[in-house]
Amino acid sequence: MATFSAVTRQHILAAIAEYDDRGAENFLGVYGFTPSVRETLDHEGRTYDAKAVLGVAHRHATGRVATADELAGGKVDAVTILRKRGFEASGPVSAAPAPAAPSRRAPAAPRTRTTTPRRTAEPEKPAAVCPTCFMTLPATGVCDTCG
Repeated sequence: MATFSAVTRQHILAAIAEYDDRGAENFLGVYGFTPSVRETLDHEGRTYDAKAVLGVAHRHATGRVATADELAGGKVDAVTILRKRGFEASGPVSAAPAPAAPSRRAPAAPRTRTTTPRRTAEPEKPAAVCPTCFMTLPATGVCDTCG
């Protein structure tokens, strides 16, 4: 199954450009998608097939087209992914979760947060240097060269 975390806005724009170059029918046919009017992507006054564009954007991101089978049957919500990338997309309304029951407890008092000051890192001490040969001294403090 395809994951879409690698798909960025630039990949989607590249897929849209390819869609425009090939034309809708050719674009869908080349990548094995069937036309869909339920899930659409609106960009700069034009409407695109959301699943096909997302599938080809996956190709631009990973080198492999996400097939129509991987995007079908509600396995992947193309509209949500496209919206998260900043596009206007519309599709079938998914069932919203039921609202939570109201709580009967009294509201808790606001917590005050105390912060402890952070310690700053101490600067490193410069390494000891032999006054004769200017080599860094070992831990013993006696120069290996000069003695």
